[in-house]
Amino acid sequence: MFIIPPESSPLNPHRTMKFGKEFASQMVPEWQAAYMNYNHLKILVKEISIFRRLQQNGSPPSSQANPPPPLQGSSMKKKVSLHRAFSGLTNSNPDNKDKEDEVILVSAMHQSSEENYQTIFLRSSEDGGEAELHFFRRLDDEFNKVINFYKAKVGEMVNEADELSKQMNALIALRMKLEDPAFCSSSPVFSSRLFDEEQIREVIRETKMHSKRRTGSDHRIDKEHEMVSLGVLNHVKINVASESPISSLKHAFSSSKSGVSFSKRELRDAERKLKQAFIEFHQKLRYLKSYSFLNRLAFSKIMKKYDKVTSRNASKAYLEMVEKSYLTQSNEVAKLVESVEAVFIEHFSNGNRSQGLKMLRLKAKTDKHRITFFMGCFVGCSLALVVAIVLITHARKLLKSDGRDQYMTNVFPLYSVFGYLVLHMLMYAGNVYYWKRFRINYSFIFGFKPNTELGFREILLISSALSVLALAAVLSNLEMDMDESIKSFRTVTELLPLGLVIVVLLIAVCPFNIVYRTNRFFLITCLWHCICAPLYKVTLPDFFLADQLTSQVQLLRNLQFYICYYGWGDYKKRESTRCQGALYNNVYLVIAIIPYWIRCAQCLRRLFEGEDSSQGVNALKYLSTVASVITRTFYAQKKGLTLKIMAASTSTVATVFNTYWDLVCDWGLIRRNSKNPWLRDRLLLPHRSIYFLAMVVNVILRLAWMQTVLDFHEGPFLHRTALTAMVASLEIIRRGVWNFFRLENEHLNNVGKYRAFKSVPLPFSYENHKDV
Repeated sequence: MFIIPPESSPLNPHRTMKFGKEFASQMVPEWQAAYMNYNHLKILVKEISIFRRLQQNGSPPSSQANPPPPLQGSSMKKKVSLHRAFSGLTNSNPDNKDKEDEVILVSAMHQSSEENYQTIFLRSSEDGGEAELHFFRRLDDEFNKVINFYKAKVGEMVNEADELSKQMNALIALRMKLEDPAFCSSSPVFSSRLFDEEQIREVIRETKMHSKRRTGSDHRIDKEHEMVSLGVLNHVKINVASESPISSLKHAFSSSKSGVSFSKRELRDAERKLKQAFIEFHQKLRYLKSYSFLNRLAFSKIMKKYDKVTSRNASKAYLEMVEKSYLTQSNEVAKLVESVEAVFIEHFSNGNRSQGLKMLRLKAKTDKHRITFFMGCFVGCSLALVVAIVLITHARKLLKSDGRDQYMTNVFPLYSVFGYLVLHMLMYAGNVYYWKRFRINYSFIFGFKPNTELGFREILLISSALSVLALAAVLSNLEMDMDESIKSFRTVTELLPLGLVIVVLLIAVCPFNIVYRTNRFFLITCLWHCICAPLYKVTLPDFFLADQLTSQVQLLRNLQFYICYYGWGDYKKRESTRCQGALYNNVYLVIAIIPYWIRCAQCLRRLFEGEDSSQGVNALKYLSTVASVITRTFYAQKKGLTLKIMAASTSTVATVFNTYWDLVCDWGLIRRNSKNPWLRDRLLLPHRSIYFLAMVVNVILRLAWMQTVLDFHEGPFLHRTALTAMVASLEIIRRGVWNFFRLENEHLNNVGKYRAFKSVPLPFSYENHKDV
């Protein structure tokens, strides 16, 4: 998240970062193309500086290669000569000296409904004048771009303010109806605009008077003073029904519409939704205010840089134009901010201004040094434990011991669960690091609450802490196995993995505000939506998590082994004879299918909702993967040439299908006619070779299933469970690579549509807008 600078102040006077980098770091990522292109204008100023330096050294270039065309050709030169002739007619005026020093003339040009600004450079006949002319032409293009974008966004904000005003009308009427059911008003319907301060004060006064009567005051409110009519509720529908599997089923099998009950629960849900809508709207206004501030500051910086290089005084005239333009003079955004804050404080924070502003003006998230410190400690401990395990294994020749096969078959799958989790979190930490480095707004894409998203340091802290616990348990298990004095307590050693799983689950569902509770509950909510698919509306976090589950099939199968190993009591003898029957094998197959079924169900839900017609093809992709998983599992369990051919053929079809979808649909690559051949028009990474390398790696890692049909056998140092773990780890690594490019493509789609804010569902919908 970018930081909004304080009003009427420089970005940060105490920072030593150059303005260009500071300017880029403060941009709204999705609006980046709409900001002034400071770096390009800076390059043009640098070219002017190089030309003047060469001219001062006595060796100016004879001619410019490909000089830019003048702004208005010969007609502009005539205007310049006429201006000079006119300025020399009267020398009695003391301001004539200033007129002779004029460098530019700025005028507003009205074209259809837009107002564009145009700069006439008065020194184009001088040496190097064409380069400066080109600079001002690009400067005008940038300024007009900024002005038009700002006007469009202000218009959107005004329209949204009107909609929020109608929502507030309905909310106030609903409050009055529920808090005083006997009251019925026939007064005119309240119609306000959020930036109309007089009407806002009337709303606040009316609410205060009504609350006094509600608290038992003998004072009766005259109906003539009521600004809100309960008739508003006759024209609205309350959209506050929380989505659940049961409500989705009722909606799917019932066409009847339920009546509006106007209950207290609906009031609370409506207040919650509208409160969130006001917070989001206020954030939009602050972003827009920051956009105006940053661009005005950028124009000031670039003009001062131009003056410094050319020893001219052009910045005064140009910045006067900027100050008189709509970018500076418009006050709609400021009025909206004041009005939104007034309404929010009165209606959603009980008149507590400090509390209301705290909810509206969120502070930027800051990195904490203790997180880095503990992360380093846990990483160091993990490395030390890994070295200790390797030394013990080598010193005691455990790989050649008689109990090797028994340990790898029964104990290794228990601990590998934590290995898969840690590896996945490490990949996600790397994703977050590079998303932030290349300004991919992952917190907005995932829909995290402001300032609750985890940075890569926090993710590394969690993963390293989990690895310390798991590695310490492994080391303890090995020590207890080797110590003859505690052989009788082998049952205790076998319970270590189960105890660790219980600890992790208890932390995950802990209701107390510790260990990133907001993020834990967000993950649990998304996981529940995946389990109940397709009964919940599909959002990006839901199907993104389901995609992660498709790469964690082996982890899910190991959890099944946990249930069997400890549920049937096999851990007492370190044997898994009961985990090899027909029932276990059937469940083993079903568990592998579940993640792909979830994604298929999500695709079908999106298809039926009409979001994307291509989701039908996406669902077929997951069905092809289900077919390949079934045939490979049957072949691994029963062998046979027929099953081998079926496994190879279905897996080949699924691999081709999935690879094509990864590269073309999810990553948006392989565009033959794009600006970057065989990639896409816009790329965030600086080197195109990285994209081709990622495509090759994705294809190679998707072929890891071949180890199943090629019948790789275990060797003296590689057990079959270790081979399975390696293949599962490769899939997790592939998923980590996929994650980065998937979110990059999503971010670029948002940038192309200037989509920087999430859509907040409003609690009321008007059935007849003419009556409101």
